[in-house]
Amino acid sequence: MNARSALGKYGESLAARRLTEAGMTVLERNWRCGRTGEIDIVAQDGEVLVVCEVKTRRTGAFEHPMAAVSPEKAERLRGLAACWIHAHGGAPPGGVRIDLVGVVLPRRGAPVVEHARGVA
Repeated sequence: MNARSALGKYGESLAARRLTEAGMTVLERNWRCGRTGEIDIVAQDGEVLVVCEVKTRRTGAFEHPMAAVSPEKAERLRGLAACWIHAHGGAPPGGVRIDLVGVVLPRRGAPVVEHARGVA
């Protein structure tokens, strides 16, 4: 595993912990849909299915992680959500929400984890 991959996995672990602390149930991590891509975290928030994109950056990185979901990325996440729903027997009663968790790792001190609901 290279340093970038390890950074991403660490950020995803922090994100999963944050979602769990917020009362959500993590259903899957790193779920792949063929060549379409990967959902970092699939969670359940009550009756709502949450497709969560996780972005991890070190302090001083070019772009803040919360600015990382472009319209193209949002469209890809919607397609991945549809793929997950198809593979798992249909839409949940509460619908689907796309969230973003941004993780910033400072040179010193605790990571900063931000959770934005319904970003796309």
